Amino acid sequence: MSEQVAPPSASDAAPQPPVGETPAQPVGETPAQPAVETPPPAEPEAKKSGGKKALGIIGAIVVFLVVAGLKFGLASAIGNFLNKDETADAKAGDCIAELPEIKGDKEEKVDGAKVVECTSTDAAYSVVGRIDGQTETQAKSETTCNEFFKEDQEGYVFYSIESGKKGYVLCLTKKA
Repeated sequence: MSEQVAPPSASDAAPQPPVGETPAQPVGETPAQPAVETPPPAEPEAKKSGGKKALGIIGAIVVFLVVAGLKFGLASAIGNFLNKDETADAKAGDCIAELPEIKGDKEEKVDGAKVVECTSTDAAYSVVGRIDGQTETQAKSETTCNEFFKEDQEGYVFYSIESGKKGYVLCLTKKA
């Protein structure tokens, strides 16, 4: 009878090293990589960008406000708020800060006119009269403030009237 010797099975061929040690490799053989199963990379969750959505909503609101402003004159209202007319509430007895010096019948646009305390060193003109509901043509009339000026008194006319609308006229004299 003949006996056959079978080659040792893979588990019988090399004894398992104790836990935590690396198995010894025969010379000339490539070390076997331990079979470690790595989980597949997690796919990033599809997130809806709240920031982009909010920007889109804000952008739509801004566009709506611009269109509405152009259509309904909101731009004019905002402009009036930002460039507040500081003389709009001026009345007789108030004082106005220095304005550009005007000679003769000339007219000059003034920005930044403001009411100041009459005791202030900035007070240059006294308001001797106010006329509301005037058109630009009425404000430019030579007789607009005559009733407020004394004879031989140099007077000045200051008005704030938007083109095609009505506004107010302040009759001023140089503060003594």
